[in-house]
Amino acid sequence: MTSCERWTLRTEHTSYTVRLSPDGPWAELDAWGPLGVEDGPSALDWSRRTHFITPADAAPAEYLPQGQRPFTGAELVVGHSGDQRGVWWEFAGAEQDADGLRLAFTDDVAGLRTTLCYATVPGTDVVLRWTELTCTGDGELRLERLDSGAVTVPVADGARLTYLTGQWSQEFTHTQLHLRRGTFSMGSIQGVPGHAYAPWLAVQDAALPDDGTAPTYGIALEWSGNWHITAEAEPGGAVRVRAGRVPHEGAVVLQPGQTLATPRLACAFSPEGTDGLARVWHRYERHLGGDRLHRTRKVLYNSWEATGFDVHAADQLELAKVAADIGAEVFVVDDGWFTGRADDTGGLGDWYPDPAEFPRGFGRFVDDVRALGLGFGLWVEPEAISPNSRLHAEHPDWVYRVEDRPGRLVRNQLLLDLGRTDVQDFVIGTFDRLLTGYPIEYLKWDMNRPPTERGRPGAGPADRLDLDAGHVAGYLRVLDHLRTAHPHVTVEGCAGGGGRIEHATLARTDVVWPSDNTAPLDRLAIQHGFLHAHAPHVMSSWVTDSPGVFDPRPRSLAFRFVLAMCGVLGIGADLRSWNADQRAEAARWIARYKEIRDVVHHGEVRLLGTPKDPTCGVQYTEAHSSRTVVAGFSTGVLDGAPLVPGRPARLRLRGLDPAAAYRDEDTGTHYSGAHLLHYGLPFAWTADHDARLVVLTRDQARTGPLDPAHHP
Repeated sequence: MTSCERWTLRTEHTSYTVRLSPDGPWAELDAWGPLGVEDGPSALDWSRRTHFITPADAAPAEYLPQGQRPFTGAELVVGHSGDQRGVWWEFAGAEQDADGLRLAFTDDVAGLRTTLCYATVPGTDVVLRWTELTCTGDGELRLERLDSGAVTVPVADGARLTYLTGQWSQEFTHTQLHLRRGTFSMGSIQGVPGHAYAPWLAVQDAALPDDGTAPTYGIALEWSGNWHITAEAEPGGAVRVRAGRVPHEGAVVLQPGQTLATPRLACAFSPEGTDGLARVWHRYERHLGGDRLHRTRKVLYNSWEATGFDVHAADQLELAKVAADIGAEVFVVDDGWFTGRADDTGGLGDWYPDPAEFPRGFGRFVDDVRALGLGFGLWVEPEAISPNSRLHAEHPDWVYRVEDRPGRLVRNQLLLDLGRTDVQDFVIGTFDRLLTGYPIEYLKWDMNRPPTERGRPGAGPADRLDLDAGHVAGYLRVLDHLRTAHPHVTVEGCAGGGGRIEHATLARTDVVWPSDNTAPLDRLAIQHGFLHAHAPHVMSSWVTDSPGVFDPRPRSLAFRFVLAMCGVLGIGADLRSWNADQRAEAARWIARYKEIRDVVHHGEVRLLGTPKDPTCGVQYTEAHSSRTVVAGFSTGVLDGAPLVPGRPARLRLRGLDPAAAYRDEDTGTHYSGAHLLHYGLPFAWTADHDARLVVLTRDQARTGPLDPAHHP
């Protein structure tokens, strides 16, 4: 083997090594893990011990077509030259520079050039992978499968897969599966990532303990449309994971001379379990935020749960006054502000303020809100259209539909074909009109129904239209326009809750809405799963009235605030019904949040236990800062009885300096780092005290033993 046959990409703490296989013309994974792991014989080299399958089927291949990998799952399935299917390629060269690697393979018979692309992300432990497919022949190609890539993880006792499941109102449920043999697959064909699964997966060797010591590999697909992730536990002692987009009509047609790039697949590694992997993803998402990362995530008030569709200027101003009094910074008017929107049966598409609800003019209303010291925001659902709207009457051809077939309503609405340029231009024009006509600084983009009759009459045969990719491209084009033309506007992504959260969206929005469910204990579980995959600075979280509509289990106002302060704090309760004491307590919590939100949004996150434990929490420690913030929660029965009589519950912290001293800012109690790491931070739960926010300040001057009088 010569040096040109092996390439290593290095991230901040990891390396990813690819080689040309000695068994055939394909690239395979040689090593992936901490820096230096590539020095030594490959732990993945067992391809010569095969029976009844080909070497390609047993190889830890990075990407292979069906023709060369016929049995155990291919990333690329191509139809060409009449009825022929399959690709048999040859290696055509490599290019490596400081930014990444490109490996090219060609099949002159099929007329296809396939380029495997790799890029490292500065300041992270993420390697990005994607594939570029070019039709080099005279005939078109039908891409029946076009995955982004595959990763292989060696395992001794099968793989422990960690993934995020759910449904509407129960998104991001932390779920695990022990895959000894066979195939596991998840995905969505709903035109968005969906509520059932997130396009994210973590893989560990199931023979290792499920704690912070297990090497953990993760992938996340950057795609806002249909997708799949498939893991196969293979006979040779490995799990191989494939991921990519799913063509809506079963195939994508590639014309001569045309190149298609697959979505990017982000690959991450941590030696510190799924909790450590979460911190890798958080750093990557901070990178995606660019300069906007350093914007202050303001405390918002959203009027939906207080008023629903009954949006009237006087009621909204009453809410805004209370919101301003308790310290909110942005006031967002949700659904119901535009013409024809008395309920969910009309109005969508006609994005003009309803003059009946704003008798002094919408501009005057916005000015009145801003005069309270609040920024102003609006909810919109730009992809949706009501059948009785003026827009539908003028442009019935703009909706997805199948010729001569009945359409169906979901949530009393249809869906615009955002793959059409004229529809994109309409949405962009709508945003430009609203955002230049009024001083709006916050926009909540919602999407509440998947595409059903996904057709475009008059545009040619359906199986030659890549409608899913067209919609994604239109969605991203509009978001890119918002980001460049209206950079002052904070954009929140939402799709009936957490139905469209992935890296393409996160790179173009400022925050996302994980779930419509804000009930305290339900939301605790949702946020626990969410923070495994996504960073706290993108996690919008509200304080609402409890018991809520989803979960009757009561929790204190303190619990609800501490929970919402784990991300980007918002208020969604009907503040008009809160008494003076509740409003005063809310004001104290909001003021406290403003003091610590930089640590929460930019700190290293450690998940302390799970919501299934009687006590759990989240720890935030900011690099180059003296502060550590701990949010602790009691999940048990609120009867006032301690878990063990006379003994507080404790959460063992992590990542602290054992030789340093830490002081609780509220109580003045001093702890050594060793104490917090070994015994933990104590919490005395009672029926009225079910959550606590602790801010620990590191005492740089104190390194010796603490005064016993200050021990807890």
